[in-house]
Amino acid sequence: MATLYGVIGDPIGHSLSPTMHNATFLANNIDAFYAKFHVTSEHLEDAIKGMKALGIKGFNVTIPHKETIIPMLDEVDLYAMRIGAVNTVVNENGKLVGYNTDGPGFVCSLKELTRLSPEHNVLIIGAGGAAKGIIYALLESGLAKIDVCNRSLNKAQELLITVKQMHRHRGHAMTIVQAESNLDQYDIVIQTTSVGMYPNVDVSPIKMNKIKEQAACIDIIYNPDETLFLKNAKSLGAFVQNGLGMFVNQGALSFAKWTGIDPEIEIMKQAIVNNSEESKC
Repeated sequence: MATLYGVIGDPIGHSLSPTMHNATFLANNIDAFYAKFHVTSEHLEDAIKGMKALGIKGFNVTIPHKETIIPMLDEVDLYAMRIGAVNTVVNENGKLVGYNTDGPGFVCSLKELTRLSPEHNVLIIGAGGAAKGIIYALLESGLAKIDVCNRSLNKAQELLITVKQMHRHRGHAMTIVQAESNLDQYDIVIQTTSVGMYPNVDVSPIKMNKIKEQAACIDIIYNPDETLFLKNAKSLGAFVQNGLGMFVNQGALSFAKWTGIDPEIEIMKQAIVNNSEESKC
């Protein structure tokens, strides 16, 4: 009988995780299947009990359950506990253990675009859960000069207070408008909000009139392939990258935790690309 894996979330219909993981199981000759499970917040605890009862070997967690699932698990990895979010669960002989591969997956993807230096100045756009995970991963990679801009200055300030309690961090909170006037100071600019995601593709979270020469600009959105934020950055000479690399790398890290196998990134990425091309037909 095939081993079962999956992803839980609400909504979940848009998820491309099954496409990526099932292609990877096939490529590695693993008798397994990855499914989507639509789980609402009021049924989350029952769903977790069901996962354990059915012997599901592992699953991913997406919006809106990454934080609320934590007290329902038997154990949570220290890194995931620090950032307060779980996106990967492993069933270890009946014990559900939570991890977070989002931040490390982002760093793997970022290293494909640019080298990382402790002297780099980084700007994070947004102050939500994605921003928090990425900041922690960047700090653990040796970066320290990380500013955060957000529409709500208070939210950016709260995020940095939390970060500074656990890491040696040099950075400031600012509004979007303040960041716009200083964009040419940053070596790396990371867009972590949902602004510009399909179908609202004609908006950007920040005005870009200038940028540092050969800066790296990353948007964690991967639909559309090139957001308005990335188009603007590219027109100013930046190196750009969408969120596909982060999505694939976090998936690869989840896959490794479930199976003990480091999958080929290109197989996972090509499965997503092929699916996107079929959808356009």
